[in-house]
Order: sequence, then structure tokens, then C-alpha cells
Amino acid sequence: MSDLRPDLPGAEDSTDCHKDSPRPEATLHKWQIWLLASRPKTLPAAIAPVVVGTSLAWADGQFSLAPALAAAAGALLLQILSNFANDYFDFAKGADTRERVGPTRVMAAGLLSGRELRLGMAAVIGLAIVDGIYLILVGGWPILAIGAASILAALLYTGGPLPFGYRGLGDLFVFIFFGLTAVCGTYYVQAGTVSPVVFVAAAPVGFLITAILVVNNLRDIETDAKAGKRTLAVVIGYKNTRRQYLVLLILAYSATLLLWQRFGQGPAVLLPLLSLPLAVRRASSIYSAKGKELNSVLAATAQLALQFSLLLSVGILL
Repeated sequence: MSDLRPDLPGAEDSTDCHKDSPRPEATLHKWQIWLLASRPKTLPAAIAPVVVGTSLAWADGQFSLAPALAAAAGALLLQILSNFANDYFDFAKGADTRERVGPTRVMAAGLLSGRELRLGMAAVIGLAIVDGIYLILVGGWPILAIGAASILAALLYTGGPLPFGYRGLGDLFVFIFFGLTAVCGTYYVQAGTVSPVVFVAAAPVGFLITAILVVNNLRDIETDAKAGKRTLAVVIGYKNTRRQYLVLLILAYSATLLLWQRFGQGPAVLLPLLSLPLAVRRASSIYSAKGKELNSVLAATAQLALQFSLLLSVGILL
């Protein structure tokens, strides 16, 4: 989910540096630049799957505070790593230009150098490894495999000779790692096992987080196509990308019905249906918004994913 692009107040136009305008470096402190690079508005979406996984563990009497907190820290670090890597590699490959309508990219705007971003990525990987060592001690070698795959996926999303974000596979990557893996991994480090109901509960979270990426890629179809970045949205076009968004919303809400009817969960798991009015508004706006207007749709979709996950977590606990 590295293409979700949060911004700091006033940073949206920092790439439009005319000769009579102050340079962005003069208006942002270094810590603000790193905060901008981390894309803080993506971080709640990274935490949402951990909340769902932890609620499942609690409901099964398997809750453990320290592993849950470590899973949350790992999710945040992997999201930040993915954001840094996306910023670095997209600029290096020419995908980030002044034609972008999304919020500021720090490397394209000249706010951070390539060396600084590489050092930032190395630091985040180091912290993720430290966090992962504890989780391996708790959950065993399967966590090593999950952690290594997650770090590689964050880097190879836009990096390496065959970045899968450039080959229409980004949506699948987000669903697997920010949905299924995040929820199931959080549950596993607390319970030591994973049941089918955990996978089903993870699916709607993955669908909605993937929907955030779909909005992002819909907005960037033209600039991505010019840069040779063949996201799924570029491949299937505007009309089918909007349809994909609707399908993801439908699948997310359908999964709650599956949890209730087929997996014996109580009717409280239907609490996410309370967020349906927001989902309907997002479904409508995906057809009416264009260009920069899609930035607000993206943010609202992230809010929907978080609200849905919180309601699902409460329903599971009840």
C-alpha cells in the first residue's frame, strides 16, 4: 500500500517551485520532511489489520499484549519502509514527475536526496529486524519467513529489475500483505495457530485496503502510463478500475455475512454494516471525482477501511 500519499498542511504544492517562490526546503524542518516521507495518513490503515487480528485472539482467549504491540510496530515499520522505497524507486524510474496530481513526493521535490532515503530505508529495516527477532522468539520460524517476505515485498513493489507494482500486481500484493498476512500474522503470534475464520475475517480488511490503492492508481492512470508504470488501473482503464473499486466494497461487506452465517459468529459481526452509508458515498464519488478530487476520495476510503475494521473488531469481541 505504498502508493497512498498523505501530506502535511501546505505541502501539496511544494513541487510547484517557481523561481519567485521559496524553495520547499526553506518552509519545512527536517523532521517534517521525514514525516512527510513516512506518509502518516497511511499508518492507520497499517494498524487496522492488527486491531482485527488482536480482537480475534482476545475472543479466543489467546490475547497477549507484548506480541500484539510488537505486531503493531512491525506493521507500522513495514508501511513506512514501503513508503520510503516507493518514493525512492518511483523517482529513480521516472514515474514521479511534476505532472503528478497526488501530494508531494519528497525525492521528486528535492526535499531528500537518494542517499538520505537509502539511509532511511536501512534504518527502518534495522528496526524491523529487531522487532522481528522478538516475534520469532514468540512465534517461531514461520514468523521469520513472513517477515523476510514482507520486507522483500516492500522493496520489490517498485524496486528491483521486475517491480511488481509496475506489472499490474500491486493490488494483489496489498491484499496479501496488508490484509491476509497482517491479520493472520497478528493472530498467530498470540495464539500459535490460525483457523479458517481468521482468514475470512482478514479478507474484508484486505479488500478495503486494496480499494485505497485502487483510488490512488485511478488518479494516476495518465502519468503512470506515460512513465511506463503499468498498474492494474493502467491495464484495465478508467471504467473497469471504477468497477473494481465497487467490487472490492461489495466483497468486504459480503464477508461479514459469511462470518455470521457460515462460521458461527454472532450477529454482532454485522456491526460493519453501520459504515455502509459512507461506503455508498464513496461508491458514488468514485464516478464523479477526477484528478486531484480523487485525493479526497482516497482519504475517505482510508477512513472507511479504518471504521470498518474497528466495527468488525468490536463485533468480534461482542
